[in-house]
Amino acid sequence: MTNSNDIEQLFKAHYAQMFRLAVALLHDDNLARDIVHDVFVSLLDAPLEIIVPNGYLIKAVRNRCLNYIRDCEIHQQIVNRYFLENEEYESEDWPDDKTIVRIYSLIRSEISPQARRVMELRFSEGLPFARIAAAMGISETAVYRHLSHALKIIRKKLNENG
Repeated sequence: MTNSNDIEQLFKAHYAQMFRLAVALLHDDNLARDIVHDVFVSLLDAPLEIIVPNGYLIKAVRNRCLNYIRDCEIHQQIVNRYFLENEEYESEDWPDDKTIVRIYSLIRSEISPQARRVMELRFSEGLPFARIAAAMGISETAVYRHLSHALKIIRKKLNENG
């Protein structure tokens, strides 16, 4: 069943429904598109005589989306645990006033306006990713990406300057 014509027919018949499900779960059009395409690529790699039962494509998209969400949550837990357990952050004299001034300077000069807003909502107002996403009209994945990119820039610049 997995010859190119069969996969093309499945794609035309089910893509829209699969894409809507992925967007509903992930709140990110690009990521949803990638996941749906990955399901079809997996069919191309399948043995030649595989038969795709009804509901398989929807279940495959749902499972891949849930796996992605789980992986993101695990990644965030690891990052949070690292910062909580890292001795450098437990020190009472860190960050010192000079470092704080440098961080604010980097935020103003090196970080995009949207990433600055994400950082403000996350760290100043203490909002969770879901509320930041709703307030800014972007996906939670985009919030995570803006925040991680901004923190990566700040860490890099701080490490460059000692």
